[in-house]
Amino acid sequence: MKIILSLFFACTTFLCHAQNNSIKKEKWHWDNPSRQDTSAGYVQVLKVDNMLYISGAVTKEVTPEGIRQVYNALEKSLKSFGATFQNVVKENLYTTDIEAMKKHNSIRKAFYNGDFPAATWVQVSRLYMSEAKLEVELTAHLPK
Repeated sequence: MKIILSLFFACTTFLCHAQNNSIKKEKWHWDNPSRQDTSAGYVQVLKVDNMLYISGAVTKEVTPEGIRQVYNALEKSLKSFGATFQNVVKENLYTTDIEAMKKHNSIRKAFYNGDFPAATWVQVSRLYMSEAKLEVELTAHLPK
């Protein structure tokens, strides 16, 4: 019984310490002083160590202008921590019209200047904002 109790307390102590490990998070949210959106509950850019996790930028139109608008917003998000599209290692693209996105892919590709990230494109029936037609999120890696 004494061994079982010792193991229980050792495991409980370990789990408590494992759950108390915290990470340093730096946030940026469209120049918002609170650095996050409390109504929807998200942040535009979250920096942990040398990684940037960038929430999706959206547009209502999958047109050259709409795509450019999304990637300009993502560029601003990247710049908030001194990054560029050359720091992007993963791109997730969600659209309600994959064929239109494929047709205008040259607009997207120009932002990467030939240095493309891993990417996933998914057609969905709708996005969080019901009028949105395209949302793109990024993960970027900063030099140490």
